[in-house]
Order: sequence, then structure tokens, then C-alpha cells
Amino acid sequence: MAAAIARHLTAIERTTFSRPIQLALKDELIKTGTTVLDYGCGRGGDVGRLAAQGIDCVGWDPVHRPDGQRRPSDVVNMGYVVNVIEDATERATALQAAWALADSLLIVSGRLEAEARPGEAVVHTDGYVTRLGTFQKLYQQHELRDWIDSVLGAGSIPAGPGVFYVFREESARQGYLAARHRRIWSVPRIRRCDELYERHKDILQPLLDFLCARGRLPQPTELAPTQAIVDTFGSVRSAFRVLRSVLDESQWNETNEHRTQDLLIYLALSRFSHRPRFSDLPPDLQADIRAFFTSYHAACELADAMLFAAGDIHLIAQLCRKSQVGKQTPAALYVHESALPDLDPVLRLYEGCARSYIGSVEGANLIKLHRGTPQVSYLSYPNFDKDPHPALSSSLVVPLQTFRVELRSYENSENPPILHRKEEFVGEGYPLREKFARLTEQEKRYGLYLNPAMIGTRDGWLSVLRSRAVALHGHRVVRERIERIPG
Repeated sequence: MAAAIARHLTAIERTTFSRPIQLALKDELIKTGTTVLDYGCGRGGDVGRLAAQGIDCVGWDPVHRPDGQRRPSDVVNMGYVVNVIEDATERATALQAAWALADSLLIVSGRLEAEARPGEAVVHTDGYVTRLGTFQKLYQQHELRDWIDSVLGAGSIPAGPGVFYVFREESARQGYLAARHRRIWSVPRIRRCDELYERHKDILQPLLDFLCARGRLPQPTELAPTQAIVDTFGSVRSAFRVLRSVLDESQWNETNEHRTQDLLIYLALSRFSHRPRFSDLPPDLQADIRAFFTSYHAACELADAMLFAAGDIHLIAQLCRKSQVGKQTPAALYVHESALPDLDPVLRLYEGCARSYIGSVEGANLIKLHRGTPQVSYLSYPNFDKDPHPALSSSLVVPLQTFRVELRSYENSENPPILHRKEEFVGEGYPLREKFARLTEQEKRYGLYLNPAMIGTRDGWLSVLRSRAVALHGHRVVRERIERIPG
């Protein structure tokens, strides 16, 4: 039976980067200066596209590129290879071979059961044979992770549905995990003019950028132009005093508080994958913990208390109802991805439990925090900014007790659910929030929300627009012209 498996037919032609490579580029794990090996590259689409971006990338495939290089590289990508090998022993051997070539990072991906298509059900070994004669092994998210960890003897990290990172060094692993929960801060407002600041603004800017990113003073090795600051101000601390004299003090306090929350969320989630020793953390993360906590032990105790709170579904419901961010419904709180950092830290941790299991969900821009049931949904609304009422494209539900992921697609739906009142999903600082709010006010004046049950789908919404003789031109309601019949 094994001879009948048509492995050569599993390689597909892509017009864009594969999902694992997209994630690695987004996470800046692949960038200029990184060497990459695509192990099982198929027809080499990712290899060519990475090379076009100036990335040193080579590819090998037993069928399509048998003479390709299998060299040690910073990053080795094993994209959708383990799911097409029908022999379990060979599957594990291939994974080990790819890991042996990864100097810093191995990316492993496989298809999930939630992605199964109807009709693919001819059982063979631990998977099935498709109508094309190819083999597919489908996994649950935790099953694939457990298999990778057991074969390699190393802890993998979910990067996305069916995609995992395996770091060679523990410090790099922890640095990545901590960065996932570190919010991005804008430069604080200049509170008043200061001659010394204005004269040396260029020298102070790298220090200001670091303070905004980390919320603490840099260590001597963390800031490249330290010597210029020392030559001008005598010390980094003196330069910091100049900055504090011109910037809004409340923003510094807020940055410190939020950075403390970011670290607690990271430490709380680390309980799911064997919390590291302090000495295993990268130096910058050690410096963060020393700056914001009395000790690593104290930080871990606070993180554990927060994790316990996130497991209280009644508290979660209460925090959802009290949230100043997001759209409330009887059963859930919906927030745009950009507003996640603005949530109560326990709600951020609640969502983080789902993300630590599934990773980053491609295309998901709305997050649904369920109140009555411990689960989180990731919803994809393409063109959220441009479409006044975007349609739901897909949803991925992560139950926090069973972790049996459910994926639903609405791409071929003739009457998909649509969004209204988009300003309610985003935070106060969202660039288009006022534009969304103006549209909502217009729609209310035209009486378009009088029947909420009807407008939740595209057909129902269009019917209401027709009944009111109006249409949408971008984010603006206009009267429809009524053609008059002569005579």
C-alpha cells in the first residue's frame, strides 16, 4: 500500500508565502541577515520569494529538489511535511534531521483536523489517503505539539494553528514569549519646552525610544549610543532626569504599570510550559524583572494569583461587563485586536490562555471573549477599515477546557453575518474611530437600527437600506435617487 502513496502530488503552487513563513516574517524571526533552509520545500515558492527579499535561503525536497542544499541554517522551515509522510518512523526521522540543521530555530507545521475537507476519509495507517492518492495525517493542535516535543526532546511554542516554533536556546525561547505580550507604546507628549532637551534631542531620542519600549533605564550594553549620552550629560541617569523634566509624568507611571502587567501575563502563561529558572531568561528580561519586582519569586507569586483569577469564569463575566473597551453582548465581549492591550490584565490573560495554545490566528481581527463558557473565538473580518459593514469570513473557537478547536468558514456563504457600530470594537486611540462613529450616528438618524434582529446579516441589511431608500457610499449614508416615469 505504501508504494501507492503519491507524495509528489502533495506539493502545491502558491502565489504568496506559506503560512509558517508569513508568521516568521511577521515575528521578525526571518529577516535580512538570517540564513534559511526550507526542508521539504516542494516546488520552492517560499525559497524564491525569500531570495527576492534579499534573504539567504536554500531549499531541499526529496522529489522536486533532490539536489538542493541541506545546510545548517539559522532557521529551518519544515512546512507541511510531517502530515504527508505515511510511515510514522520515517516521519519522526525527518523531523530529527531537520532539527539537526537548525542553528537557532525550527519551524514545524502540519494540517489540523479542523481543516479537514468532506470526503477525505479513506483510512490509512494513522491518517487517510485522498482521492489524488496522497497521504494526510491530521492533528489536533495539542497532539502535534506533544509529538514534536517528544520526538525532539525540546519544548515547542504555538506560532499559529498547526504551526510551531522550536528554539535551540532557552533564552531565545523566553525572549520570544515575553515579547508576544509586550505592548507597543507611542512617544510620550512633550509637556514643556526645555533648552537642554531641544539642543540635544537627537542624542536623547534613542534613550527615549528605549524607555517607551521597556519602561526602565537601559543596562550599559543595551543602548548603542550610551557613550554620546555620557559625554553630554555625565550619565544615562542624568539624561533621564532631563527627559522626565519635559515629559508628562503620568505617562511614565502608566508605562511602568503596564510594563509590570505585561511581565505578569508572560510569567503566568509560562506555567503552561514549565516556567524557566531566572538564570534561563535572557539578560534584558532579567533586567526587566529586577526593575519592576522585588524578586523573581515575588513576581511568579503575583503571576500565579492572576492566573488563578483568569480561571474564575464568574470573575471573567464581571470584568467583561465592566470593560470600558469593546462591544458588549449578552454572552460575550468583542474587541478589535488593536484594543487587546487596553483590557483589564486578567482579561488579557484569559485571552492569552487561548493564544498560548493556538498561536496567532491568521486574518483574525476581532476577538470574542465568551462570558458563560470558558472559550475564546478569533473572528476574521476582511477590510475592517474600508468596508463600512464588513462580512465575517471565518471564525476559530478555542474552548479553554477541551481545547478541541473548531474552525468555521463563511467565505462561500451567500448571506454572511456583518458588523455594525465598528467604533465600539476599537479603543479611543484608533485612527478611524471617529469616522466609524459618524457613520453610526447617520445610520441611527435614518432609522436603520430599528430592527436589530434583521440587520445582522448582509441580506437583511440590504433589505433595510432599500426600504429606507438609502445607500452607502463609503462610510456615508446617501439618499437613493428615485427615477420618475415620464407622463
